[in-house]
Amino acid sequence: MQLPEPQTKTFPSLVGAIEQGQIKIPQFQRDFVWTMQKSAGLIDSVIKGYPIGTFIFWRTKERLRSVKDIGKQVLPEPEPGDFVDYVLDGQQRLTSLFASLKGITLVREDGREDDFSKIFIDLESEESDQIVITDTDGRDAESLISILDLLTGDFMVLASYPQKYHEKLRTYKNRIESYQYSIIQVKDAPIEIATEIFARINVGGKPLSLFEIMVAKTFDHEKQFDLAEKFQELVDNLKPFDYETISDATVLQIVSIILSKECKRQVILGLDKNDFINTWDKAKDSIERTVEYFKNYYRIPVSQLLPYNALIAPFSYFFFYHPDRPTGDKQRFLEDFFWRCSLSGRYSSSVESKLAQDVKRIDQILAGELPSYDWSIDTSDEFIKNNGWFSTARSYIKAILCIYAYLQPKSFSDNSIVNISNYWLKQANSKNYHHFFPKAHLRKQNYGEFRINHILNITIVDDFLNKREIKAKAPSKYMAKFRDVNPNLEATMKTHLIEDLDTFGIWDDDYDKFFDERAKVVSRELSKRVIKQDIDKQGQSSIVDDFEEELTTVE
Repeated sequence: MQLPEPQTKTFPSLVGAIEQGQIKIPQFQRDFVWTMQKSAGLIDSVIKGYPIGTFIFWRTKERLRSVKDIGKQVLPEPEPGDFVDYVLDGQQRLTSLFASLKGITLVREDGREDDFSKIFIDLESEESDQIVITDTDGRDAESLISILDLLTGDFMVLASYPQKYHEKLRTYKNRIESYQYSIIQVKDAPIEIATEIFARINVGGKPLSLFEIMVAKTFDHEKQFDLAEKFQELVDNLKPFDYETISDATVLQIVSIILSKECKRQVILGLDKNDFINTWDKAKDSIERTVEYFKNYYRIPVSQLLPYNALIAPFSYFFFYHPDRPTGDKQRFLEDFFWRCSLSGRYSSSVESKLAQDVKRIDQILAGELPSYDWSIDTSDEFIKNNGWFSTARSYIKAILCIYAYLQPKSFSDNSIVNISNYWLKQANSKNYHHFFPKAHLRKQNYGEFRINHILNITIVDDFLNKREIKAKAPSKYMAKFRDVNPNLEATMKTHLIEDLDTFGIWDDDYDKFFDERAKVVSRELSKRVIKQDIDKQGQSSIVDDFEEELTTVE
């Protein structure tokens, strides 16, 4: 990178460079928000010869996703191989100057239009007054000239003004056209340096996300590749599967892991643009096949139930290199991997490092080998009892909810399959979650909150109808009502891992018995999905996730 180079440009050369596509506003810049009044103040400073600050441009041959037009003024693409100056600082001022001096109409996000040709010079104003104005009420029309007319009007337009204003017209026109705009040009810097400069300049603003930087870096006009549009297309494709909550960060991790088996920020920033573009379609396909696999084979109906978004990354890596649905040992080894990560709090911290480690395990699975693990899994009923505080932000709880969802739980009332939606699953008080022994009922019996608000007391229901009917009733009462209307109630309850209403203490309202029996069934289901290894004999002391402290402080 060369040292920043200071230079100056006059109005004609600055505006001309914008019109020719030489100066571009990168898409990661925030929207233009200056008012016409503030823009008028900027032109007023120019006319008075005041400094208006320095523009910082990044000169590069790279092509970034950039603003395509300002108002109705279409900004052309530069010729291939030409340098482009991307605005790192001064976008509001530069857009304001361009719109004001060209008389452009800008359409705001709310649909409101600002006509910048309606910025005027008050020829009656003194140097100490505001010369450039937008409010012309009560002023003589003969003493007002728009900035646009001043700069583009021919001799007849200017000569039509009274003789006493001619000197001011010449002076103001000359001041605008000869004003020296201060520019610092950053040359030969990679995009990560350019965006770092942008971030440091805009310390008070919203920092650029890694995705915004990569959108800028990977944009290719000739190949028609726009990562922002490609990501939205992927999200749209996943909506019918109810997996549209996948994050842009996860997608970047997936592409990076495929290309380099690493996904740290600096690694992602260092990815070759052409490699990224050439890999995208196959990577996108591997993500979609991962989602299909999660939904159909693991029966995880919606992305909100996934213990970690990050789990999509190693599975997408697998499907990138394994075009067919896994069978036999590969299927079993993948399932074991999924549940080991989900039940252990694997991706609650140091996600990038752990994904890099786990890609090596996926390579072993691709080769038909069972990976070894350096963390243990405890699927015992006692461990579930001790770690089951119900919070939908916990990966461990989501893992058990996935078990519940796998059995395709049915409605207590009519045996229909429960509809599980992303929208409902955003909060722990979701309409999908029902405390089988109502909280109010258990509090009357002096149970503590940990025991009451436990995953073993949760069932997945279809809507709030059951809750409205159940309220604080004891299970023996509300279940008797459902038994009258649902002749298949015994079979229905098995889809909720409640296998025998007598053994589970339902008719006796015995919560302790229910708690113990359901723990055994959940333990059995978890054990089916994990291939026991020697390390598991040590037992799992706790769940290392974001709610570990909460687990130790409740009750």
